[in-house]
Amino acid sequence: MNTKILSLLAAGVSLAGCVCCDYGINCKDPVVGNWGLQLGYDSMNAGHMIVSRDADGNAQALVLWRWASPEPMKNVVLDGNKFSFDHPWGFKVEGQIEGNKLAATATKNDGNLETTVVGWRNPVLKPASTKDAKLGEPIDLLAGGLDGWELMDKNAKNGWSFKDGILSNTLGLKPDGSWAGGGANLMSKRADFYDFNLEYDVRVPKNSNSGVYLRGRYECQVVDSYGKPVNEHNMAAYYGRVVPKVAAEKKPGEWQHVSVTLYKRHMTVVLNGITIIEDAPVVGITGGAIDANEFVPGPIYLQGDHSDADYKNMILRPAK
Repeated sequence: MNTKILSLLAAGVSLAGCVCCDYGINCKDPVVGNWGLQLGYDSMNAGHMIVSRDADGNAQALVLWRWASPEPMKNVVLDGNKFSFDHPWGFKVEGQIEGNKLAATATKNDGNLETTVVGWRNPVLKPASTKDAKLGEPIDLLAGGLDGWELMDKNAKNGWSFKDGILSNTLGLKPDGSWAGGGANLMSKRADFYDFNLEYDVRVPKNSNSGVYLRGRYECQVVDSYGKPVNEHNMAAYYGRVVPKVAAEKKPGEWQHVSVTLYKRHMTVVLNGITIIEDAPVVGITGGAIDANEFVPGPIYLQGDHSDADYKNMILRPAK
């Protein structure tokens, strides 16, 4: 478990001392908590924020802004129901909360508006184990080939094809040897998945990067990380959030098997037969999420805008 998970646990500790409820509001420090954010951009408008205090009482905020990974904010100030922080991308966020609702603005360094923000407080995480998940009948997500999927951006380059049971994204390389990129993400037409186990085989070329989004909101990383130090961006990691316990990836070009269980806001990941993440709290969305609403069903989506990857044997079993 990494420091980003510990930040949330620290937030939970600081929630003590007030009337407890599902949202764990701290009457003396009401901004502290776990927040879903809707950013005012035309696209890629999902965000997330964890506000807590460290052992010395200093305010801290871990923010996911559209894409990439969650980042610690600078100059975090909490003043009753008001808050502010400086984002390292070059804008200042100022806002206030009323109960479980949040409203804020992000202003660029030149004084112009970056975007507006609305948000909501997420319920406190409760203990759970994915071992308790009761799995239903299997759903073969590739049974109909591409018929069960649709492009998320029909204006982007479509690199997806299906042949002999293998779903492939092929974007190719630039003359300089780097990945061409610019492809379309692919989303399952079924969007009624909530808790489940998903198994799939994946193959990536050298230095390739893709991803499998659970419920469209949590990326299970797909990347060539063979031989690299273990971090929260390795193959099958809960992207940007949790560091796998061990490195279990294979060399590029080899098929790898992933089994990921999402159950009651906890995640377990088995890569090539080795448990690399076990009952990790699902503390928030990852970059590229379809939205920040973590409490409704969603689709499976495959990242196709970075580089090549192949998938097969993609089986989902709903969990209760």
